Amino acid sequence: MTDTPETRWLTEEQDYTWRAVWSLMTWLPVKLDAQLREDTGLSLYEYYALSQISEAPDRQIRLSELASITNMTLSHLSRVISRMMKSGWVERIPDPEDGRYTLGKLTDEGLQKVIEMAPGHVEAVQQAIFDQLTGEQSQALGEAAARIVEAVSPTGEVTGRPKTR
Repeated sequence: MTDTPETRWLTEEQDYTWRAVWSLMTWLPVKLDAQLREDTGLSLYEYYALSQISEAPDRQIRLSELASITNMTLSHLSRVISRMMKSGWVERIPDPEDGRYTLGKLTDEGLQKVIEMAPGHVEAVQQAIFDQLTGEQSQALGEAAARIVEAVSPTGEVTGRPKTR
């Protein structure tokens, strides 16, 4: 039998922080998803996929990379992409560099949809997050979140941003 380390129970302050983080992870996506569904009929996942493709070079990205960035399974992403293809916002094309991969390419109509959706989404983010914080708190939250992401994300990177440390 091997020795096991003693359990490191959370302090009262750590427990408060953990519960606040858990509540944030639970309720912020619900709030942002509700705004997008009400204003645009699309989910937060759909918006996020569209916006990430729009920010990719030539408005195209490997679907496997997009799945990683959006934290969707390939199966879930495939359903999302199929719905967006029916709307004419995205195309699936073979990767010219490696035919084993498929790219998601944003159409001009898809770019217009992102441009149309972005102001409402950004305002919802402003209201839910940044209107609640001082500039100093916002910076501290970003730094703390980035450190946690480095520890838990497979890539160690904040989504859509290159690693800076």
